[in-house]
Amino acid sequence: MKITPNRNISFSFYIINSLLLALLLEACSSGNGKQRYAWPLGTSSPENTVTQIFAEKFADEVASLSNGEMRIQVYPNSVIGGDRELLESCKDGDIPFVVQNTAPQVPFMSDIAVFDIPMLFDSIQSVRRAVDHPAFFSRISQVYQRGGYELLGYADQGFRVMTTNRQVQGLADFKGQKIRTMENPFHLAFWKILGAAPTPMTFSEVYIGLQQGTIDAQENPYEVIVSNKLFEQQRYVVETNHLPHLISLIVSDKFMDKLSDAQQQIIRQAAEVAKTFAREQSDARIVSRIETIKQSGTQIIRLDEKTKAEMRQLSQPLYDRIRHQVDAQLIESYISDL
Repeated sequence: MKITPNRNISFSFYIINSLLLALLLEACSSGNGKQRYAWPLGTSSPENTVTQIFAEKFADEVASLSNGEMRIQVYPNSVIGGDRELLESCKDGDIPFVVQNTAPQVPFMSDIAVFDIPMLFDSIQSVRRAVDHPAFFSRISQVYQRGGYELLGYADQGFRVMTTNRQVQGLADFKGQKIRTMENPFHLAFWKILGAAPTPMTFSEVYIGLQQGTIDAQENPYEVIVSNKLFEQQRYVVETNHLPHLISLIVSDKFMDKLSDAQQQIIRQAAEVAKTFAREQSDARIVSRIETIKQSGTQIIRLDEKTKAEMRQLSQPLYDRIRHQVDAQLIESYISDL
């Protein structure tokens, strides 16, 4: 299956973006003629997120390791483009760095759908070991290289979980629930397999959709559920833990090729430090978010092993579908330790 991205981006966006970048590059030079790098890093996420923490820590480390000679400015909230625009601008070398969830990357690099295989991991530590494993990281890096990027590493926001007004104790309780998902064919297929009625919806409409009963449920990591107050409209959070919510840090190949070896080493070293820090922050924030939800009166349900095993078994046809799209060796290296 080949997915073609929609490139219907307004001409005015490119004009505004070009002007912004021209100003940024002009600001790079100091009065003594020495280059003072101020490279833009774009995200589509709000400031109070692990995505922002990852991006800012990376920028701070680059400045520190280079003694202030290399500087990165973080632009959150889609200020210089949404996910699709950021990917395109990064590929062209206009925006050097992007931090984003992997889901928007699937239309551009179909092998990224490896992360859409549901119900694989029992812990986020297992996910981290899988994506950091040298064999897998080498293969997934080649996917990004073919797309025009270098992958610098993955942080995460834990797992995606379900919120709902129905108490879910077993497989039958998913049946018929109108659950909002991202517009991703594999995400939709997973919930259909469970008997739910998945409904793609713009994220900005989710809170109102839950409030008005247009949808019964939704799925997101804890970070998103609390920061957007989605739990206020739901009686239960069900720890389906069906997919990890990975956050990638990527850089344009065209941009990296222009840097010296020493500069490239600084960027890669800074990314490693930022990845570790962001993961630690994610773990701490999930504990805090769970406490916030509990205090609100919303109940957290942890599924038993029998139900999770049944969900895994039902998902086998979806695994086969993804195997038709994703390189087999990439999948094998991803699940090698399971």
